[in-house]
Order: sequence, then C-alpha cells, then structure tokens
Amino acid sequence: MRTKNGKLEIYILLGPTAAGKSAVGIDLARRIGAEIISIDSMQVYRGMDTGTAKPTPAERAAVPHHLVDIRDPWESFSTAEYVELADAAAAEIASRGRLPLFVGGTALYVKSLVYGIFDGPPADWAFRAILRKEAAELGSEALHRRLGKIDPDCAKRIHPNDLRRIERALEIHEKTGRAPSELRQEWKSASLRYEAAMVGLDLPRGLLHERINSRVDRMMDEGWCDEVRRLVTGEKGLGREASQALGYAQLARVVSGEMPLDEAVEDIKAKTRQFAKRQMTWLRGFGEAVKWVKSGADDAPETVANGVIAALGLANSQAEK
Repeated sequence: MRTKNGKLEIYILLGPTAAGKSAVGIDLARRIGAEIISIDSMQVYRGMDTGTAKPTPAERAAVPHHLVDIRDPWESFSTAEYVELADAAAAEIASRGRLPLFVGGTALYVKSLVYGIFDGPPADWAFRAILRKEAAELGSEALHRRLGKIDPDCAKRIHPNDLRRIERALEIHEKTGRAPSELRQEWKSASLRYEAAMVGLDLPRGLLHERINSRVDRMMDEGWCDEVRRLVTGEKGLGREASQALGYAQLARVVSGEMPLDEAVEDIKAKTRQFAKRQMTWLRGFGEAVKWVKSGADDAPETVANGVIAALGLANSQAEK
C-alpha cells in the first residue's frame, strides 16, 4: 500500500464529458497497474448504460471498475455514500498492491473525496424563503449580482441561473458573516484526506463540441431512446437523482409524445455542450492541484496516456502488474 505523509496515495483523471477519459483511463490503468474507481454520479445506476457512456462489459473485463452499477435507477444516492464506498474501494485496491485510479468528471464527488464534505452552517429556511421570493420577483440573476459583491470568486464559479447554489452561498454569508470561498479554502487546507495526484484532459472547445455532437448521435444509433423507454415505463421508473442525467428528461418527453425526436436530440447536444463548459469551470476551481494535459483531434488514447503518466510522475515500469 503506497502512502505519503501518512495518507493513502490516489490518482485522479478528470475532464469534461466526451473528453475521452474512459479510453485514456483504461489504457493508463493497464500500464501503471491500477484499477478504476468511477467518479460519475450517473454511472452508479443500473440500466443507465448508453446515455451515461458507461464502460462496456469488455472494458470492465480488461480493467476492474468500481462504483459502477451499484444502485437501481429509482434509488437515491448521496455524496456521503459515494465517499464511504470510494474510501473502501481505494483501501481494498491498495491492499492488493494495485493503484487506485479515479476517473470521471463529477466535481462534487472529487471535492468531497479529497477534501471531505463541507457542511457549513445549517439551513435557514426562513432566509431561503426570502431569497426565493426575491428570485421570483427579480430573477436569480439579481441574487447572483448580490453574491458577486459579497464574494466575487464564489460568483464566478456559480452560473447565474443556478438558484440553489446561489441561495446556499448567500445563506453561508448571512449566517457566518464571511465569504463562502474563504471558508471553503480554510476547510480544504485543513482537511486533506488523501495524497491525491490529479490530472485533467484539456481539449480545444471546438473539438470538444464536435465530440459531444458525435457521441450523442452514436448513442441514439445504439438505442438510447429505447433504453429510456424501458426505464421510464418500468414499474418504479427513474428516481429524482437519476432523472437529472443529461438527456434522459428530453428522451422521456419523446417517449411520452411531448417532444419530437429531432428536437430532443438537438436540445441534448446543446445542453451537453453547456454542461461541459460548466464542468471545466468547476474543475478549474481546483487550481494548481490539477495538472492539465492537452489532447488534440489526432491523439490516440495511448498518446494522451503518455502525457498523463508524465504529469503524474509515474513510470511505465509499473505497467501490467
């Protein structure tokens, strides 16, 4: 078991959706003697295979994957549950002399895994009611501007339409009198849980958009709409968390006859491109803790993995353990 400063060493491969993390992660894992732990909040659900770009049975046979297919789609799954299971998986992998390699793009899972879960003050429902009334009258953008005056760094990381996160940031300031980003920085520096080496895949925006569009088309060809039909018409359907997965809401409307298929596909592509942009903003928020590896249109997964190995400071001599 590899430890440093008394903490388990883990490796984390990050990036936006459609960046090629899965293929690079599999090649990387085979070469450095690692097993993959998913950091994808939707790949935990059974039956949500095509639309979440879940690793195939062949890929899972080539490299062991953990925290995939561990919940039914109608069940809830919290960040705290993820951290507990991820801790157990990492320790078990390391106990066998293998390297824990986390692969995915759910930033909240990464933050909670590495730094712990930031609780902050308890919810103040009366204060939230006031904020929601203001948002209904003036729009969430007005609350976002208020947050920008209190905590510019925090406001930069939150989309003006993300009322839930704006509300929580304003609540933290109201209850503590301090900027949320300042409190979070103190919490991060005080509660590091792992020795984590993090690398992100960085693609030109145009290339990423092309990959997103192509992947959505491929998913449709592979039967994504049929997958959604099976899920939403099943006895228990999709739970609150699972129904938030990219594209599933639009295709559920196609299944119910509320939306034309071509309109749904274009909306999925647009929403996925927007989501990828937000992902990069969240991941950039880790600052210098993440080393970025550039990936181009002609770069094979093996080539990108070479850059990741160099960034992680790992030697190829560990390959095929």
